Amino acid sequence: MEKYRYPIPTVDIIIEIERENGQEGIILIKRKNPPYGWALPGGFVDCGESLEEAAVREAKEETSLDIRLKSQLHTYSDPKRDPRQHTISTVYVAAAQGKPKAQDDAQDIGIFTEEEINFPLAFDHQKVLADYFKQKNKNL
Repeated sequence: MEKYRYPIPTVDIIIEIERENGQEGIILIKRKNPPYGWALPGGFVDCGESLEEAAVREAKEETSLDIRLKSQLHTYSDPKRDPRQHTISTVYVAAAQGKPKAQDDAQDIGIFTEEEINFPLAFDHQKVLADYFKQKNKNL
């Protein structure tokens, strides 16, 4: 009998937060596990969990922050977006307050402005953030 294979659902979260100096930025984590590099917080959806619940849980696990989901940005499904396997990621925009702390899969954490993100990101997160900033700047 042929075994069926399906893409794995994931979530990524663009967390908008204010720095101590009052400047708004977004949170990126430096990944502890492959693929290495800076990325949006996120991860796999657990069985019995909604996409929204997964986004809130993953944000808390990786940043220590409680977030408020604001909107859904887009769903990304390129089979090559994750080098480990075919994933489909639904990306949320969220707000948070406080000081993020790297936890779980995060080795380091930072708050970055659009101009400061001039380095490669893991997965397809460069494209995700380009879409996010294009939409955000259009709405200003």
